[in-house]
Amino acid sequence: MIFYFTGTGNTKWVAKQISEAIGEELFYIPDLIRKGQNQFELKQNETIGFCFPTHGWQPPKIVREFIKKLIINYQLSAPAPLACKARTVNCYCWALTTCGDNIGETMTILNKDLATIGLQATTQFAVVMPESYVCLPFMYTDTEEKEHAKINQARKMLPHIISVIRERTTSVEELVKGGTPRLYSYVIGAYFNARMVNDKKFTVDEDVCIKCGKCIKVCPVDNIQGTPPEWIHNGRCTSCLACYHYCPVHAINFGKITRKRDQYYFNKRGDQKS
Repeated sequence: MIFYFTGTGNTKWVAKQISEAIGEELFYIPDLIRKGQNQFELKQNETIGFCFPTHGWQPPKIVREFIKKLIINYQLSAPAPLACKARTVNCYCWALTTCGDNIGETMTILNKDLATIGLQATTQFAVVMPESYVCLPFMYTDTEEKEHAKINQARKMLPHIISVIRERTTSVEELVKGGTPRLYSYVIGAYFNARMVNDKKFTVDEDVCIKCGKCIKVCPVDNIQGTPPEWIHNGRCTSCLACYHYCPVHAINFGKITRKRDQYYFNKRGDQKS
């Protein structure tokens, strides 16, 4: 089984390629949360994978909260299943994160969360994909040329990643941590995820909005209602920026900073094969 989260489609594309290649079922974390589904039975020889974007040099809070409630029952040859929350079980667990540049100590943080339910991702990958976070002064979407270059490089990496997972190779750590990973994740990232992951600055230009409701459909945490959209301020916003990027008329903004920024989501121009 593969648990994944995506905002603008980068991680979904990567997770789908892996799922189809190794024959493991995909589970979209927001859908599981909506259903209240947090308990799963892992069959013998089945693997567990986690795919998610890096948010502020950490796993997204929606992923971390899901993991802390996750219960994996691992069926052995014995009559009674063993639950991962009760003890560590011997199953192959891997993780992959997408990022626009680097990930800091994202995987270290992930494994600390996984340890609370008896799991460890012994195989870890980072895949650089087009940038989608544009809410800071130095953050922009990539140029079309750079966007294509990142996706083409990711395509080249995927056969190797798939092979490693299929063969269940352990102790693999192919990451892009950056020059000062602890600073990124535990100082800058800690501040970002504590103070800047919210919906307070989202606005809509009502004279531009075409009331299509696309923002409501793409929000993974059901934080938007009505047309023109209103943010519910329910504390669940994960700052994925799906509402901003998918708006067909750029009517949604995050404060003033995104008014002159571009939008991106995977295959936005229809020139990227799924």
